[in-house]
Amino acid sequence: MSPSPLPRLLALAGPTAAGKTDAALAIAQALDAEIVSVDSALVYRGMDIGTAKPTPEQLAAVPHHLVDIRDPAETYSAAAFVADATRLVGEIHARGHVALLAGGTMLYFKALFDGLDPLPAAQPELRAAIDAEAARHGWPALHVELARVDPPTAQRLAPNDSQRIGRALEVFRATGRPLSELHQGRSGQGLRPAALLSLEPTDRHWLHERIGRRFDAMLAAGFLDEVRRLRARGDLEPSLPSMRCVGYRQAWESLDQDWPLHRLREQGVAATRQLAKRQLTWLRGMERRVIACDAPDATARVLAAAREVIR
Repeated sequence: MSPSPLPRLLALAGPTAAGKTDAALAIAQALDAEIVSVDSALVYRGMDIGTAKPTPEQLAAVPHHLVDIRDPAETYSAAAFVADATRLVGEIHARGHVALLAGGTMLYFKALFDGLDPLPAAQPELRAAIDAEAARHGWPALHVELARVDPPTAQRLAPNDSQRIGRALEVFRATGRPLSELHQGRSGQGLRPAALLSLEPTDRHWLHERIGRRFDAMLAAGFLDEVRRLRARGDLEPSLPSMRCVGYRQAWESLDQDWPLHRLREQGVAATRQLAKRQLTWLRGMERRVIACDAPDATARVLAAAREVIR
């Protein structure tokens, strides 16, 4: 049986660059809410510019959770997010506040709402065999294999996402079941918000323009210097989940290959548009209330919807 919706739990989702940060701040300030970040990149310390992390002033304006909780050398899983977010929602409610889940990592939303079936433990020998195949044939070839056995997972992964493609194939070969099936959460133990508000564009070109402008702003703010500092640590490598984040992956490659800046921009913007497309695909399969993020009064519309839900 599905859990009953929690009247003081609200969720705000949307593709990258849709305006979620400003909308979440407006909701939190109006409804005395605490924000629980639903973002697999914001968990990493020292990755501020390329993740469009809220500014120190924004973070101080209202309580934020699950931001800067991991070093980039560490990993953070959907299961860890579910455990952390479930605990935090309980603590926020105990303080008498509204809990606002806000972000764009759709797998985290789905895992939290639906629950997760237990996944098999990592199997180093099996993973080593997969990595050896990738070394011979390339990760895009393994992505094609994944598309045959687990189309939903392959659809949301980039062809060179070695960490996630490898894990998905590892799970399938170990269990005979696709990762997407295990992520469907038939346990029914998830948290159900009073509503999932989703900022989505009526005009995809509007979102593409926003993505381009934001990437330009990141470059102007010193994004490449941020990646240089991360590389200079000496303990990070491009296969880590943190360095596979959109933007960081392209910046790392640009420094390896000495790309001109215009090529980094082209590759970074294209990858971010693909991310937005995958996020919107996820959202179409979720029960949600859509607010047009390209409307001039989008933040006011989101706030009105939130007030209607959280009475």
